[in-house]
Amino acid sequence: MTEVILHIYDVTNSGSEKTDSTIMQINKIFKDGIGLGGIFHSAVQVYGDDEWSFGFCEQGTGVFSCPSGKNPMYTYREKIVLGKTSFSIFKVNQILRELSREWPGSSYDLLSKNCNHFCDEFCEKLGVPKLPGWVNRFANAGDAAAEIAGNTAIRMRQAKAEIVSASKVAYRFLVGVTSNSGVTPDSPGNSNRGTPRVQASWFKNIITTGAKPSSGSEIDNKDANVLQQQQRHESEQPLRQKSWHDI
Repeated sequence: MTEVILHIYDVTNSGSEKTDSTIMQINKIFKDGIGLGGIFHSAVQVYGDDEWSFGFCEQGTGVFSCPSGKNPMYTYREKIVLGKTSFSIFKVNQILRELSREWPGSSYDLLSKNCNHFCDEFCEKLGVPKLPGWVNRFANAGDAAAEIAGNTAIRMRQAKAEIVSASKVAYRFLVGVTSNSGVTPDSPGNSNRGTPRVQASWFKNIITTGAKPSSGSEIDNKDANVLQQQQRHESEQPLRQKSWHDI
């Protein structure tokens, strides 16, 4: 059996002293001050003096090694003994070969597939506890926020589809009422002259052109115009006797 050691660094490779200083302050406040977490790089040491981690590269594996606690890209912070693995050095090397194939450098993602995620999987395969939650908490929180945003967008699209579907049903219903009522919109016996026509047109606009419904005054004007046309039409027709269904 041999110890599995986690090495943790502050991420200070931005190329800007101001940014690196800000990251150090964030880590000091959120990790050292309140124990919440920070922006860290991690690597795992098992058998020998090297540590293993994961990073971005355009081609080949993203798994790499360097002398433990000596990664020149970051600022060393601390080490944590995670436990002991019962695997032999031969088995550990086999695990590393498998991980090298499964973790290409081009697949690196700051939120969902970073060095801390790699160390988590490596430790799991070694049979020791995963990283403390604070090491990768900021990335996990960001990934959760991105997932929530994505789900919200999906729900918005679903709601839009349901609204359009409901509008189509309502439009077909209004058209059916108008055509099957036995009374045309312009007939003298229709007490709601012009209304079905206006409503049907409004729903049709929603599902075809996305037009907004007319304002109340616009609908009133349309009804008034239809009423005037109806009155002129009635005045031009000859007088007729009422039948029993008119009473």
